[in-house]
Amino acid sequence: MSIDNETEADTRAERIDPVLAAAGWGQNGSKVKREDPITVGRIQSGGTRGRSLSADYVLYYKGQKLAVLEAKKARRSQREAVAQAKNYATLLGSRYAYASNGLNWYQIDMANGDEGDIDLPFPSPDELWERTFATHSAWRERFGAVEFETDGGKWELRYYQHKAVNAALEALAKGDRRVLLTLATGTGKTSIAFQIAWKLFQAKWNLTGEPTRRPRILFLADRNILADQAYNAFSAFPNDAVTRIDPDTIRKNGGKPPKNASLFFTIFQTFMTGDGEPVYTQYPPDFFDFIVIDECHRGGAKDESEWRRLLEYFEPAAQLGLTATPKRKHNADTYAYFGEPAYTYALRDGIEDGFLTPFKVRQMASTIDEYVYDGSDDVIAGELETGETFTEGDFNTRIIIQERELSRVKEFMGKMDQRQKTLVFCATQDHAALIRDLINQVKDGTNPNYCHRVTADDGAIGEQHLRDFQDNEKTIPTILTTSQKLSTGVDARNVRHIVLMRPIRSMIEFKQIIGRGTRTYEGKDFFTIWDFVKAHENFNDPEWDGEPLDPEPPSGTRTVTSEPPAGPEGEPPEGGDNPEPPKDKIIVKLSDGSIRRIKYIASTTYWSPEGKPISAQEFLERLFGDLTGIVTDEDQLRAVWSDPDNRERFLEQLSDRGYDRDRLDDIRRLVDAPDSDLFDVLSYVLFTNSPKTRHDRADSVRNGSLVEADVDMKELLLAILGAYETRGESELATKKLGLFLTARFGSVSEGKARLGGISEVRSAFRKMQKDLYSS
Repeated sequence: MSIDNETEADTRAERIDPVLAAAGWGQNGSKVKREDPITVGRIQSGGTRGRSLSADYVLYYKGQKLAVLEAKKARRSQREAVAQAKNYATLLGSRYAYASNGLNWYQIDMANGDEGDIDLPFPSPDELWERTFATHSAWRERFGAVEFETDGGKWELRYYQHKAVNAALEALAKGDRRVLLTLATGTGKTSIAFQIAWKLFQAKWNLTGEPTRRPRILFLADRNILADQAYNAFSAFPNDAVTRIDPDTIRKNGGKPPKNASLFFTIFQTFMTGDGEPVYTQYPPDFFDFIVIDECHRGGAKDESEWRRLLEYFEPAAQLGLTATPKRKHNADTYAYFGEPAYTYALRDGIEDGFLTPFKVRQMASTIDEYVYDGSDDVIAGELETGETFTEGDFNTRIIIQERELSRVKEFMGKMDQRQKTLVFCATQDHAALIRDLINQVKDGTNPNYCHRVTADDGAIGEQHLRDFQDNEKTIPTILTTSQKLSTGVDARNVRHIVLMRPIRSMIEFKQIIGRGTRTYEGKDFFTIWDFVKAHENFNDPEWDGEPLDPEPPSGTRTVTSEPPAGPEGEPPEGGDNPEPPKDKIIVKLSDGSIRRIKYIASTTYWSPEGKPISAQEFLERLFGDLTGIVTDEDQLRAVWSDPDNRERFLEQLSDRGYDRDRLDDIRRLVDAPDSDLFDVLSYVLFTNSPKTRHDRADSVRNGSLVEADVDMKELLLAILGAYETRGESELATKKLGLFLTARFGSVSEGKARLGGISEVRSAFRKMQKDLYSS
């Protein structure tokens, strides 16, 4: 075969694969994974995804991804693959990156920056292992000998999960006793904890330093639902190795907690209660070898807390903290206790990689965001003076205005799809009950269980409502209201709406709440946050995960303030919800005139590919800059857009730059051209041409080139034009042509017969589009 005719697949098979095999790769426990997926592509509208990433080769040995190799066909330079190889090695955490065309080989040491051409033979697995890990570690070797548990290969760890597991194991192998992993909600922290425990269990790691026995591992959460989720996730372990430490088990065991197991699951509250002494004191301080503290930012490491005393009691154990919250001043003690994270995976990374669902924020400003008593409304309870002012933090804690809450409920219920699962965050448990009742009063459906409250006071029945809500096969309940209980740890994949009806005190809490919607689900392109309380201002935090901005001084008038006490960063105290505020609330009934004056103004925040909020003006400026890199002049845009196949490729280019069809529809609204073709919108952004409506464009074709067309062909093209007018330029895609033929003539073959063949149809279809965009 001539080198000029050789494909990249040929180069891999005939040139690269034999070199790797000769070096011992794919033998004696080493693995060569080809087309190894890294990311799955950002979720976009219409069930599509952005560009995914996969490496040509990833070289595995002893549980580590030692190297990435990117290939090019033999007639191209290996240097064309260098940038890609470096990018993939950075993502995967591989020490070495290679680029090759099968003839020449290039090596990059990602640790020290050394790079250059290399001669064969290619390094063997043992050679790369020794280069990567200059310091020998017996435990690293033992961990590497244990395969990840993938249920027989039915699933694989995502790249960041693999890095997180190995980062934690490497820390333990070095003798670290405090390890922190910070990963965004919905990225699989429990799965990561499982893999770490699996490796420790199978390798017989324990605090003696010798593999003489299996470790005793404690999974510690602060809510039963979290402990239950973890317990179920560890099902691959032998049944007799796993147990729950709960009141029933302790009671059945004569008041003593279980000790005859390897993995123990409990919640803080159970561990800290007991007759006289807390339950945990019935275990010797050195009983557990390894403790996993889920949601550790919620108090497990807080100075002077009971939880902190519990962790200090088990001081000999190695302790792994899991959190979704980056370092902030309010959780600095968590980081001080565990140290800096061994690995971090941010929310914006999860969204861009396609492992988390993106979201929109609908900012719902109204004329009653602040209330000033002017004497015209009825005071049902309490006392008010004319001019007294109340702001967001006062509503439903100090003052209750039911008509205000009803107006908010009607606003979001009237604009959302009421069949989609929704979480509503309220100020207090009483407020959550009120909002539940109002939602059930205004809902379109008839099911009395449409909306339920789930708070600490709802006990077992609330937990059942939550389990039903989490079941993706069930549609009832559709909406849950809560105050604090559901802000963390609720694994409900199909949440489409999050409604904020109480102030969000910090970026940490905001991220936790966002995490209720980020889990992916089939057909879920995005979820919407309905923000009635200006919570979007938390995105002023630099890059979401940077250091916090200095707090702004308070502004505006606030004569009455009474907020319920809360833990650091607004976290709920033990029990899952804020304690109820004082009962002497002021209750106001608005007059008819006041109700009629309530108005809402909604706007959408736009997000850059870097995950930062930007204004509508910045959004258009960014689009302008990106378009000028693709389109040089108006004639080029018209030529590209007039051809349906070129138009689809152009739209794919825009999508790769972060402008999927949903965002492009947003741009239509921004330039006030909702009925215009996207061509006119882009032409306006680039060249300030006044947009035409789709109706005007369709009319010019109907009254022009179609007048003399054959009857059957004319009727087909008129139907296509009608669909274009109604639904937009997506109806002009080549793939839609078969559907129009079937709708018009009963089948594609019949349409071809009536119209003179498919080439005639395609020719007319393309000519119509050229005429459509001729001016």
